[in-house]
Amino acid sequence: MLGALETLYPDARTELEFRTPFELLVATVLSAQATDVSVNAATPALFAAYPDAQAMSAAQPEDIEPFIRRIGLFRGKARNLAALARLLVERHGGEVPNDFAAVVALPGAGRKTANVVLSNAFGYPAIAVDTHVGRLARRLALSVQTNPDKVEADLQKLFPRGRWVFLHHALILHGRRVCAARNPACGACVMADFCPKVGVE
Repeated sequence: MLGALETLYPDARTELEFRTPFELLVATVLSAQATDVSVNAATPALFAAYPDAQAMSAAQPEDIEPFIRRIGLFRGKARNLAALARLLVERHGGEVPNDFAAVVALPGAGRKTANVVLSNAFGYPAIAVDTHVGRLARRLALSVQTNPDKVEADLQKLFPRGRWVFLHHALILHGRRVCAARNPACGACVMADFCPKVGVE
């Protein structure tokens, strides 16, 4: 399976657009229950106004809201961004820490966010389980779990640590482009011959 994904998505990486660990953290917080396309459309103006944690730490949630209004749950996300920027300044000198527990402790940043940020910004080996990764893990019979943390643990046991980041990105791309939730394109899938298609009618 890994070989098939490597052939199909040799350069798999996050589709969130960012230049710094801070921008990646903000974009990942915004991406919860939202598309990467909608996040990428909003962040250029947001980052022009607030290029770093110091700048955003001076903002109130209502200052941030207009930049992210088209993103789902924007009011709660604006509150989280203002709060996490202040904590970055207060606890970490305005820098995103290369530390899992420290990132998880930030408002709006759970385990998935920490995995995305640490793997893409600092090269930390991680598998961030979003809806695509979880769905494909179950369809491919790699996990029977619905809890993302348990899916992550199952995938970590099955694949080499050095390929965890690639696996995460490749599964997301495959879930978006081929193995959709409602109408998976099984006939066009390179894994059709060995995929058990769990839950697919």
